[in-house]
Amino acid sequence: MATATLTIDLDAIAANWRAMDRLSAPGVQTAAVVKADAYGLGIDRVAPALARAGARRFFTAVAEEGAKLRQVLGPGPQIGILGGHMAGDTEMIHDLDLTPMLNSLQQVTRHLEALPGHPFGIQLDTRMNRLGMEEAEWRAIAPIVLEAGPDFLMSHLACADEPGHPMNALQLANFHRMTDDTGIPRSFAATGGILLGPEYHFDLTRPGIGLYGGQPFAAAQRPVTLSVPVIQTRDVSPGETVGYANSWTAERATTIATLSAGYADGLPRTLSNKVHLWDGDTPVPLIGRVSMDLITADIGHLAEVPRSLDIIGPHQGVDDLATIAGTIGYEILTSLGRRYARRYQSRQSGGQA
Repeated sequence: MATATLTIDLDAIAANWRAMDRLSAPGVQTAAVVKADAYGLGIDRVAPALARAGARRFFTAVAEEGAKLRQVLGPGPQIGILGGHMAGDTEMIHDLDLTPMLNSLQQVTRHLEALPGHPFGIQLDTRMNRLGMEEAEWRAIAPIVLEAGPDFLMSHLACADEPGHPMNALQLANFHRMTDDTGIPRSFAATGGILLGPEYHFDLTRPGIGLYGGQPFAAAQRPVTLSVPVIQTRDVSPGETVGYANSWTAERATTIATLSAGYADGLPRTLSNKVHLWDGDTPVPLIGRVSMDLITADIGHLAEVPRSLDIIGPHQGVDDLATIAGTIGYEILTSLGRRYARRYQSRQSGGQA
């Protein structure tokens, strides 16, 4: 087979959710964020594993993602839509029992007029300046909104992955000031916020990246392995070059393996000549430029030609790869290519699929 294999350990994702749930303060409900197709790992398989682990609330970015999630989970679990109630979403929100997080006066008006009595949440901007109502806008419409009975009020931290950043305390104070007198349940912490401590947890936490093995949850299990098949080998002599722009030159006689994955599969060109793949416990340098469909590696030190090499696995997680590429683990995860053969592992669901 010429396609790489992406192995996803559903038990590890479930274990990470349970760990996040234990870190949330007593009495606090723990949701699960599964936007962007469960961070690229497949919402149709990941969401049921999280539901089996105990998650009863989920969040997606937009209503279309929520619609797919409802088809996967069926009735029962609450599905929050972080992007809110957009024009054209009304029928979907109603028919599939989705709960939009209303971000503006326009969304509040749309929702209360089109779907009176339908559940909703409110997102407040505590100075991230991204989504949510600013304080003056919120104060102006709060009496109307509170009378309609939102399920909860939420906001989002800008610098939660930096525990000592003063923005965290500033946003916490803003959130208290905007919500303390409402009597409505509140949600403030995603993965990084959970790790900041109980004062950030309120009534509902919303872990995302920590479920999928990413920072800042350093104790997370790593659920992803990416194994890239070798499709050809060749011997090169000292002075020969490899790949586009002759960016790597052999200093000794060696063997080069060409592997079937590239930037079209989510491996950034910035990994060129910088990263290692792994043959078991043995590092193998990626050499030359990452091209659209192919990468090359120097396997001259291996005893035999491997069938495949791992670029994500126990020795190199998504954040390690992201650091080398000059990006973040979120981007690596959500860019993993659709050409990969996906293999899911779970003892609870009966092995591999």
